Amino acid sequence: MNAHEIDYKIFGEEMQYVEIELDPNEAVVAEAGSFMMMDSGIDMDTIFGDGSNQEKGILGKIFSAGKRVLTGESLFMTAFLNAGQGKKQISFASPYPGKILTIDLSEVQGKFICQKDAFLCAAKGVSIGIEFSKKLGRGLFGGEGFIMQKLEGDGLAFVHAGGTLAKKQLVEGEVLKVDTGCIVGFTQTVDYDIEFVGGIKNTLFGGEGLFFATLRGPGTVYIQSLPFSRLAGRVLASIPRGGKDKGEGSILGGLGDLLDGDNRF
Repeated sequence: MNAHEIDYKIFGEEMQYVEIELDPNEAVVAEAGSFMMMDSGIDMDTIFGDGSNQEKGILGKIFSAGKRVLTGESLFMTAFLNAGQGKKQISFASPYPGKILTIDLSEVQGKFICQKDAFLCAAKGVSIGIEFSKKLGRGLFGGEGFIMQKLEGDGLAFVHAGGTLAKKQLVEGEVLKVDTGCIVGFTQTVDYDIEFVGGIKNTLFGGEGLFFATLRGPGTVYIQSLPFSRLAGRVLASIPRGGKDKGEGSILGGLGDLLDGDNRF
């Protein structure tokens, strides 16, 4: 194997974390902000790109790391190396309620495609890049699902899904239509495109966006019930304007604000 062979265990239900066991000289790479805790004897180092050995030379490393900027991620990742004696444990936490999904890249022909913000951590040697779209429709109208990450190699990778995780096994020619933000990831044999919802009423009043993704089998697809963009939108919509309580617990509600002079015109 090119990637380090790591052991792991996932804890929790709604707010999960993954505990990874590192043998001496084994390492794991992770996105900034996912670290939770670790044993003494593990060294932390900020690396350029993902630390994989697939890109040779300084120009190759710059290109590999630079592609991550297109997904909104940092040029740098954090590597954690067991530099001590004996086995050491390190844990990484979910960013918000949901499930941690384990992907063994050796079982999916060495490649898995996922949402740009789904990646949590992986064994060192796994390459984390972006999946360029070859179809115009995806590029212009893909929305949240436009830029996808690709995880390549032969090691373990961990991705996060918001809310409840659904796994769909598509047979040859079977099509699944999904909200673009609800896609967690899929195997490389799945064909992915963007489709217009259609209909004037659907477009103007549907509230579900103008486009959805069509996933055509064969292959495995993972769907999340609560994408982060949807969660963030609900939170922002519930924040009272001007820092004032909306008065949901009041009989008068918004009318009470008018009566007490809080609203200005």
